[in-house]
Amino acid sequence: MNKEIKQKFIAICDEKIAKKGENVGLSFYAFFKNKNDNPKLLLEVATWWIETHQLNHFEKAVKIKKMITESK
Repeated sequence: MNKEIKQKFIAICDEKIAKKGENVGLSFYAFFKNKNDNPKLLLEVATWWIETHQLNHFEKAVKIKKMITESK
């Protein structure tokens, strides 16, 4: 994933954790608007989430943030 989407992941994870606590779960859809305005990016993130890392539909935001920050 590119640097921009990684930064977006981190920001959204931080936001969700701040609002709902360390146990908050999210899916890769949390990083997109309801409108599919960037299908290529959605597919890239879905591939990273589902194929590359074999994550469940919902994962802890702290886990996702850690995965993203460690991959820099």
